[in-house]
Amino acid sequence: MASSTPLPASGSRSKKPLAKMAGWLRQVLSKKPKEVPVSQETASSDAPPRRSDDPPSPGLSSSASAESSAALPPALESTSCSSTGGGAASSSSDGGTASSSSDGGAASSSSGRWSRDYDVCVCHSEEDLAAVQELVAYLEDSPASLRCFLQLRDSAPGGAIVSELCRALDSSHCRVLFITPGFLSDPWCRYQMLQALSQAPGAEGRTIPLLVAGLARAAYPAELRFMYFVDGRGPDQGFRQVKEAILRYLQHLS
Repeated sequence: MASSTPLPASGSRSKKPLAKMAGWLRQVLSKKPKEVPVSQETASSDAPPRRSDDPPSPGLSSSASAESSAALPPALESTSCSSTGGGAASSSSDGGTASSSSDGGAASSSSGRWSRDYDVCVCHSEEDLAAVQELVAYLEDSPASLRCFLQLRDSAPGGAIVSELCRALDSSHCRVLFITPGFLSDPWCRYQMLQALSQAPGAEGRTIPLLVAGLARAAYPAELRFMYFVDGRGPDQGFRQVKEAILRYLQHLS
């Protein structure tokens, strides 16, 4: 039977390693830590971020703030410095757009008018020339400056009478039939009336009959019974209604 070796007691262990460890700790603690130079970049990166409402630190100089403001792009500087001026500019540009759009709307509404050379062609009898000239002067002198075709004034010299009539009707938006006893008894005036109706049979407001004073309603031509006429017995001989009828038709042109 093998004999067992007795274990040494705990108190009998060597105390030399513990003494060495204690001496090493005392040496480490007694040494001063070396000073490490702190660079500007490290200090700025370690510094806590500043809020916009914090007061400027005393270490920052006025030259640094001037440099930072100079580094801004020109667009940002103008926006931040002249916000009121920018608002005024935007409002003026809006006003310009509104004015141009309105001008464009007016031009588009009147562009159909200038597609023809005349606004109205007056068909009449030669014996009624003086009264027709009064009507033409009234229309041309109006604020709208209506363009009238008067056969004896505006026909091309040397042109065929029928060709000039067809050209006048084709070049005019509206036609005024100046119906008088002379108009009803003249075969040429009847031809003018039928030619005007044949070129625009379904155009409402384009052919405007003017029944002058002294002519009975029963004398109104049968070919015109399907449309209303302007009564010339008023104080202005129906000239104002003729003008309004022409302007109404021109406003509906696209």
